[in-house]
Amino acid sequence: MSSQSTRQRVCIVGAGASGMSAAYALSLHPDRYEVTVYDKEPVAGGMATSIDIDSNKYGASYINDGVQGCSPAFANTMRMFRMLGFEPTEVGMQISFGKGEDFWTNVFPTSLTSKFQDDIAKFGRVLKIIKKLEVPFALMPVHTMLKVFNFSTDFGEKMVYPLVALFFGTGNQTPYISCAILERVFMDPSMRLFEYNDKSLLASIPTMLAFPKLHDCYQAWKEETMSRGNVTFKLNHEVMHILSRKSKSKDGSIEIEYKVDNASLESALQTARFDHIILAVDADSCLKLLGKEASWLERRVLGNVKYLYDVTITHNDLAYMKKYYETRYDPSHNAPLEGVTSKEERQQAEAAFDFASKNFRPLYYTMQYPEDKSKIEMSFDLTHYQPQFRGEKPSGPISAEDTDDYRNETGQVPEAQDASLGEQGSAVRTGKDPEGKAEPPLEDHVFQTIFLDRDSSSHLWTIKEIREDKKIYEKWWKQQSHRWQHYAGTVPWMMFINGKNNTHYAGAWSVLNMHELAVTSGFAAAYQLGADYPFKGDEDCERLFRLYLALSHGVRMRKEDRKGILA
Repeated sequence: MSSQSTRQRVCIVGAGASGMSAAYALSLHPDRYEVTVYDKEPVAGGMATSIDIDSNKYGASYINDGVQGCSPAFANTMRMFRMLGFEPTEVGMQISFGKGEDFWTNVFPTSLTSKFQDDIAKFGRVLKIIKKLEVPFALMPVHTMLKVFNFSTDFGEKMVYPLVALFFGTGNQTPYISCAILERVFMDPSMRLFEYNDKSLLASIPTMLAFPKLHDCYQAWKEETMSRGNVTFKLNHEVMHILSRKSKSKDGSIEIEYKVDNASLESALQTARFDHIILAVDADSCLKLLGKEASWLERRVLGNVKYLYDVTITHNDLAYMKKYYETRYDPSHNAPLEGVTSKEERQQAEAAFDFASKNFRPLYYTMQYPEDKSKIEMSFDLTHYQPQFRGEKPSGPISAEDTDDYRNETGQVPEAQDASLGEQGSAVRTGKDPEGKAEPPLEDHVFQTIFLDRDSSSHLWTIKEIREDKKIYEKWWKQQSHRWQHYAGTVPWMMFINGKNNTHYAGAWSVLNMHELAVTSGFAAAYQLGADYPFKGDEDCERLFRLYLALSHGVRMRKEDRKGILA
């Protein structure tokens, strides 16, 4: 075994999903790496946070804030959580888009979906064209594609824009994002959220996975990463500058300057040296840290990432939700059956109407601003979405005895598996879900409303209409914009800056804003430093890892990690 003095010293800036993944992969080689993780926040998790709420009022003691859940295709995220003793909960992803005559859903056919039958059928054909010619379409914004293929303006504004905006966090920049994202939503096996239907656009109610309590999960992740003794976390420590990346000093080629982030006391700046640095923060922060050390190409590639500022209001204002969204099933929105000639289609529609009358419970909402229908507002019903409101414990539906599919692989049983924790707030659960599980009635639900793109849309916001006494929490977010320029000026160029000057970049912003890509990017950065890919041999996990490694680092997996005659 190598002595401690010969280990590579690695600095990781950021303890979100990407930084934590890099740290975990490096921790598996305690003889080769000495790792320090810096983050200005007091807890790990980045955007994946949990906040406490009043269980006696809302029926649960916490909510997950910022990141709610994911597609079952997100294999790296799920394996990481499960090995730590945390399990996501399956939930039917029902949506409620628009209000009144502009309303549509994936639960039952509505008048709006009937109106756009021709556009919906054409949309499926266009998806196949985009898949075959992805490179040129990656440089085409959605609004241009809709015009090129002569889709109606209403179809784009009422169906396409809300759909993409909600599930990729593209917000009011959706008309300007790469239209290749549309194909990924429906057809990419690692990112797919929906199955296309030529009659209703969405074929069914997809199964989504609601995350367990993220605060506890990331705490367990941190403890597991530290357990091998070669990773140190310096939370409440803010890296201020990268002073040098060029020194050949025996003390290390990377010199950083940092401070202890204490709100009540000014701490003196301190310095530290490392052999390598992984910047697991947003592109703006990377440039700020690099300062004059940034190369010309780094300034161009990182500076091309555009960020927007959104605010999330967590609240309990049902009157507001009813005013702007369709929160309950209303048969007046049913698609007309007069023109349906097929007996089978009529029976399917009638069955959908009956199902909706008993089971309509949206997780996601959007509404369009009447003044500009290309701009939207988004909301979540967290009570419908998150399982703790129905008595699930913070670790999710997992037990210490369950070791299938890598569950509890670390052998450390988290306290969050204690079933009694799911009883918090049980007295408020006087309603029932369609399966008969107790949950809070609609008037006690917790909602989140996201007001998007402060700089260009705040004049449209209805934020003042949410009653002050109904607000629970307010939080501002810095969100990446997936405009088409991102896929022209950043994504294809990441491989030319990754690894230069002993610097690697990790974060979902390098491709697409998803937790799964953040996790994968962290593994890739560690892999490029020589660490093993933690889930080697798991094809579901490796699929996206190989793709990311090629796209963002310009390399294949190492020869010993490849299979087949072409390895």
